[in-house]
Amino acid sequence: MKVLKLLPSRRIFTGSIFRNRIDEHNDHLAKSTTAKKTTIDLATIEHHSKLSSKWWNINGEIRALHSLNPLRVQFVRDGLANTGVKAETPCLPLEGINILDVGCGGGLLAEPLARIGATVTGIDASSELIKIAKQHAMLDSSLDGKLNYVETVIEDFVLDNKQKYNAVIASEVLEHVNDKELFLKCCGETLKPGGSIFITTLNKTFPSWFGGIIAAEHVLKLLPTGTHDWNKFITPVEIQRLLETCGCKTKLIHGMFYNPLKNEWFWTASTAINYAVHAVKRKDQQ
Repeated sequence: MKVLKLLPSRRIFTGSIFRNRIDEHNDHLAKSTTAKKTTIDLATIEHHSKLSSKWWNINGEIRALHSLNPLRVQFVRDGLANTGVKAETPCLPLEGINILDVGCGGGLLAEPLARIGATVTGIDASSELIKIAKQHAMLDSSLDGKLNYVETVIEDFVLDNKQKYNAVIASEVLEHVNDKELFLKCCGETLKPGGSIFITTLNKTFPSWFGGIIAAEHVLKLLPTGTHDWNKFITPVEIQRLLETCGCKTKLIHGMFYNPLKNEWFWTASTAINYAVHAVKRKDQQ
């Protein structure tokens, strides 16, 4: 009788352990899958890292990105002003504004924003570009305490930096991102309610394929070959949809056009190739 009593008990106990181990294994797999979810494309990081030594050459391979700066700075200044940000000091219109520059590269946009008063944190997955950004910032003592560069990705950075920034910038970055939904979600989470997100990117159209890749990379040599993948381009409608899921309302979509003969950018009504988006995080969003 004692044996009969012990055997069922042992079977039940062993089954319980077995089920617990299966549950633990499944939990581990779920966590591993989540941990592997990322926004970055390693090939893109490597591609841009190779340009680190040429990043600040205004007549070099990324001269078009240098010439885009006046439009980008104006876009951020005007967008923040339109959301109620008032400049106390005319020469420092962004004084007191905390900005996150996601995919900052070598600091082309972060530096001029810091010079007009903003406190800027630039993040990038490329150690080479972060190194170049830090080295170049050291050449201007007026930037001391205004710029901070971190080698990281947005999905890691957001964990300790939620609702910290008045503005987030993702300029010429989204077209290189693997998981755009995760990317924008993380960007939105770093924003304070009422904060702004500024995006410049390429539309997914035939003109963007021809102008942004065939002409720019292969014919005119404005960019190194392999800089862009048309399959990763994104339409304004899709950006709006993703921003809405992040609790951000789109305020403005504006086309941009590049004149390679003059190496100049200007605003245009057409969003067929390049365009800019300004959205604001709803104040009821956490």
